[in-house]
Amino acid sequence: MALSFYDISVPVFLRGLGQLSHVLDKGLVHAEATGLDPAELVQARLAPDMLTLAGQVQRASDASKLGAARVAGITAPSFEDNEARYEELHARIAKTVDFLKTIDRAQVDGAEHRPVMLKVRDTQIEFTAERYLLQFALPNFFFHVTTAYDVLRHRGVPVGKLDYLGRF
Repeated sequence: MALSFYDISVPVFLRGLGQLSHVLDKGLVHAEATGLDPAELVQARLAPDMLTLAGQVQRASDASKLGAARVAGITAPSFEDNEARYEELHARIAKTVDFLKTIDRAQVDGAEHRPVMLKVRDTQIEFTAERYLLQFALPNFFFHVTTAYDVLRHRGVPVGKLDYLGRF
């Protein structure tokens, strides 16, 4: 059975967001068990020039909703990047999941050659939807999911590779 364009986009984003939510849950449990203020985790970062955990969750949300919307040829909802509490990070993921679930397979399958224009700083880059998904949207999404995991791990949250990968 061949994979469809839908199969390699929306369900992949949904699964990744589910695992992101899972590692966030483990972070909150760790904070509560150790007396750590969860707000410290939300504002934690790996390096001074990197985004905080909140920023990583926001960018993973944006990468998935914009990625799926662009390949579907629709407009993604805009979310403010103002999450400062754990509950707000979970709400952001939930809103993103809700949006992704509205994307119909018919909007994506067959759209591999749809043009996707992306503005990066002062440059406009033109992709096919397939190239955009495989070479930009998915790698960008997983960069931010992985970095969120790494922020939590760096702060002592007991997460491992299977927390990131999830159940098979």
